[in-house]
Amino acid sequence: MKIDSFLIDSSASIKEALAKIDQNSYGIIFSQKKSGKVIGVATDGDIRRSLIAGLGLDDSLDHCLNTDFYWDKQDASREALIKKLDHQIKVIPILDNKMRLIDVITKENLPEIEERPVYARSKSPVRISFGGGGSDLTHYFSDGIGAVINATISFYSHATLHIRHDSKIIINSLDLGSTLEADNLDDCLNAKGQFGLIQAVIKTINPNFGFELDLNSDFPMSSGLGGSAVVAAAILGCFNQLRKDQWSLHELSELAYEAERLHQGVEGGWQDQYATIFGGFNFIEFKMDQNIVHPLRIPLETLLELEESLVLCNTKIKHDSGNIHKDQRNQMRQSEKHQLVQKNVDLCYQIRNQLLRGSLLEFGKSLDAAWQFKRELSSEISNKHLDKIYTNARKNGALGGKLLGAGGGGFFLFFVPPSRKHILLSHLEKEGLVASPFRFESEGLKSWKVRL
Repeated sequence: MKIDSFLIDSSASIKEALAKIDQNSYGIIFSQKKSGKVIGVATDGDIRRSLIAGLGLDDSLDHCLNTDFYWDKQDASREALIKKLDHQIKVIPILDNKMRLIDVITKENLPEIEERPVYARSKSPVRISFGGGGSDLTHYFSDGIGAVINATISFYSHATLHIRHDSKIIINSLDLGSTLEADNLDDCLNAKGQFGLIQAVIKTINPNFGFELDLNSDFPMSSGLGGSAVVAAAILGCFNQLRKDQWSLHELSELAYEAERLHQGVEGGWQDQYATIFGGFNFIEFKMDQNIVHPLRIPLETLLELEESLVLCNTKIKHDSGNIHKDQRNQMRQSEKHQLVQKNVDLCYQIRNQLLRGSLLEFGKSLDAAWQFKRELSSEISNKHLDKIYTNARKNGALGGKLLGAGGGGFFLFFVPPSRKHILLSHLEKEGLVASPFRFESEGLKSWKVRL
């Protein structure tokens, strides 16, 4: 919009004003002083009425001016301007703080909606597992069927992604307490340090643009909660927001597994990726042709009672799941170890039925049985210290429980009847062990875009 066609000097005649009005074709003119300050407005109707009243074309425009006119500031919202145009205002002058005309708003000249920077955000929950551990390893179900049962809870990994206009890559990890900066993708993937998992995920995605990625989690590293899969899922969720053809939940799970197992080379199973991405209570079966996620419709009363009956306890011992899974792979060559996993799978089906039927006391006993099977799979899964924690928890109210994840440390999950929960919590506190409150999370990976 050319604002000069709306402006006229305060000393101009009515005839000059009409010529300007004819030029801008909006039937209005703004009178300004030499300083540029707008002092009044005249419409073709104002001028017509003045001429009828006896003024001549050579008379000063000042006689026709309306000095009490409507105007708006430069920071007026687009929404407000639309509403004013819809309310019988055809032309809105935009003035600066010195009352100088800087724009003219009409229905043909509304401010464009600027394309602001877009950030992709995501969060993905951790899981607690109840049974079937070890059967989600490919070398186990390569000639059979694996099955696990797990649920996501209210601890998350969070990610924020912003596209850059160059090829530079910046990754900030609050969990690692470090930043990786690289000039391009190759330099990022070849950088040495503690970003192995994140680099493996980036390699799997293979982005063709520079970006900034911020990561942080609500839970400690090496906790047995499937945290590495959760971080991978959060990163994938951000990049998925930028795709026209978005990955499905199954594809996201496969990509997370590919990154950690194939590119990073860390031994492990399949359940963590599916658990965090699908979310909720799931019974998952593993076969060589496909993995099937069966959501469990557990009654609300059962879920509430289960939340009250479960205690998540941090042993404060970090573990290396890759080494434990590697040892477990070697141990699995022994037929008796393979049979132990099969017993765990059979137990997993029982746990599923117990949850669906609300048989929670039987569920608590099954957790104990699952732990006894699991700890026999590898000498690295438990030790005297962990065994002592578990035995003393049983003596102080716990009906059953198990160490989450591969074992060796991380979190214990205990089942305790609510009437004895205070006994267990008091015992854990005396032992210097931290119980972490949680709620079940019914949804898995969530991702969205936000404009700043």
